[in-house]
Amino acid sequence: MIQELRNQIEDFYLPRQLVEAILEVGGIPRDSEEVEIGVGFIDIADYTFLSKFLTPKENQEVLNGLYTAFNGVLRRHGGYLNKIEGDSLMFHYGGIIDPIARKISDRRDLRLYIARELFFTCVEMQRVSLRFNNADRRFLEDAETEVEREALEKAFKIIARLREDDAVSNPLNAMFQIRIRVGANLGEVTIGNFGPEGARQWDVIGMPVIDAKRMETTAPVGGVRISRTYYNILEEHGFVDEYFERFRREARALGGRYAEITRDELFQIKRVSLREKGNAFFETCSIQVNPALPEQIAQQVRALLTHGRFGAVRIVELLKYYRGNEYVTDAIEDALITAGVRIRYADSFQLMYPNRYDAMLDEHSGDRQKIEELVSRDESLYGLMTKLGRYQDIVKQGRDEPEDQLSFSTYDRHFSVGRTRRQQYYEEIKALIAQRAYFFNVVFPLVFESILAAVLEYQTEEEDLEMLES
Repeated sequence: MIQELRNQIEDFYLPRQLVEAILEVGGIPRDSEEVEIGVGFIDIADYTFLSKFLTPKENQEVLNGLYTAFNGVLRRHGGYLNKIEGDSLMFHYGGIIDPIARKISDRRDLRLYIARELFFTCVEMQRVSLRFNNADRRFLEDAETEVEREALEKAFKIIARLREDDAVSNPLNAMFQIRIRVGANLGEVTIGNFGPEGARQWDVIGMPVIDAKRMETTAPVGGVRISRTYYNILEEHGFVDEYFERFRREARALGGRYAEITRDELFQIKRVSLREKGNAFFETCSIQVNPALPEQIAQQVRALLTHGRFGAVRIVELLKYYRGNEYVTDAIEDALITAGVRIRYADSFQLMYPNRYDAMLDEHSGDRQKIEELVSRDESLYGLMTKLGRYQDIVKQGRDEPEDQLSFSTYDRHFSVGRTRRQQYYEEIKALIAQRAYFFNVVFPLVFESILAAVLEYQTEEEDLEMLES
């Protein structure tokens, strides 16, 4: 009885792929090895907000269903689900745990296999997330076991209930959307058994893993971020062009805004910084995945317009997040204007360019309405967001702190020189400090406050009109 229970525990908790790999190589690998692998991380964005719509049991069942769908992708491609931590997971390709990698002896062929499978797995993970939101029952056809089908069924029942409940269907259609961040990297790591006896885990460690996690934490919601080094490998072997042609073909078939996206817009090379690492910069590439993203965000905005202040705040949050994406920002703007929201472009222009605005005011005899017409004619929401981004880049620039290269002689002399240098440094940067504080405490929040006020104005007018009609 005890042995039977032990076998059940092992079958329940031990990763099947790990067990099969150990059986195939004929023994437990005792020593670690240094190998090249591809590693990816997935994190559910804003899951704290999403979890508010679910009970604890429903949270568990939705996540179990989602991770079952993700694991199906790995099973098809040969990747290994390394670990799950709450609302995030880690997977990798390569090493003896990878059944395909074990059969590839040529180092170059192995790198190509890992690079391609990891990249297209990351893309497919994002597609799976989109399909999962729609409770796509094709997942059930791909399930290998009854346990997998049951996990998917339970998750889909919860999603169906949320969609069909008359009391909550509209807001949840607009707000309950599982969106993920995906980050990936490729490089040399140490792979093997880690941990004390009785709690060992097959794992990988090394800077490529750390950098892959950094890619995930800075990845766009609904997109993928990879290291610049990894991007260069993909580009060198034609995988970038292959994906670009596929993405644009899908966008054109949908008739969406992304139909004319350029290669550089699809693969955006960008330096990102991490605060916890002293704002250290990393060369990365951010990749779009969903060919219908602008249209879907616009649909979400239209739904949110009907949900009062809460919906208005969520619209502004979407704009803040996607303000660097011209296609999505234009879609948001069109959705707002078509609905009847009156965006005051001139108010935001005045915040960013007060001197230029005052000059225009003098030129037109103080006619603010005329300036609003002129700015609205020449400006767009994305144009304002671009100007706001440039302003932010300027104020974020800083000066290097003074280096202490003075040889020590006495305490008084060393401290006196240090104080003088520090005071001089402060005099040089205090104007920049004030400008930065003004931007982040006045300009940036007020630009979005103007848009929020415009949406609230529209909602109030719609409510008044509805009351008159009733």
